[in-house]
Amino acid sequence: MGGATMTDTRPVNLILLGPPGAGKGTQARMLEEKFGLIQLSTGDLLRAAVAAGTEAGKAAKAVMEAGQLVSDEIVLAILKDRMGEGDVAKGVILDGFPRTQAQAEALDALMAEAGQQIDSVISLAVDDEAMVTRVAGRFTCGDCGEGYHDSFKQTAKAGVCDKCGSTEMKRRADDNAETVRSRLEAYHAQTAPLIAYYERQGCLSEIDAMAAIKAVEADLEGIVRRALG
Repeated sequence: MGGATMTDTRPVNLILLGPPGAGKGTQARMLEEKFGLIQLSTGDLLRAAVAAGTEAGKAAKAVMEAGQLVSDEIVLAILKDRMGEGDVAKGVILDGFPRTQAQAEALDALMAEAGQQIDSVISLAVDDEAMVTRVAGRFTCGDCGEGYHDSFKQTAKAGVCDKCGSTEMKRRADDNAETVRSRLEAYHAQTAPLIAYYERQGCLSEIDAMAAIKAVEADLEGIVRRALG
């Protein structure tokens, strides 16, 4: 693992905000590799807790089997359990939580209880129409998973995967312009109060997620280094 290390330093905890397609997963993997941070997404946490049969996991399973939404209390209990594990000693990248100001306030309380804090909240800003083009044009090889795009990365031979030669191409059903626009509207409505909340706390940074991947990576790396002090 190359890059900076965080040995003998306090944990650095980040929140990544950004709509589907903004590149959160790609950038989180970079931060994991470079700084030893651990990405925690709500969905993965819930599934792992249910599979492990923890007390919070059992509570979540019962709620999900009843077709209901898992409460903030259960999510926070699962997050608290996970943050007690040794591999997150260098810090975490939260993806998908918090989603509301009430969750943000509860998360602050949880962090304070553990003697930690949210060091930086990074909003990946997008141009909505450009994002529609980016997401709605995606397709992948059904055999090897290689990703392509109608505008930005076409196959060398139409309908044939450059990597494995398969002709099985797949598109996600929800990767269409109308659905993407709807998801973006919902994201902005949901996230606006969070952005205001963290702006008031002075820990919000905004990055142009429409820039080249390497430029976004450099901006994120700078934010983490500043958080390290």
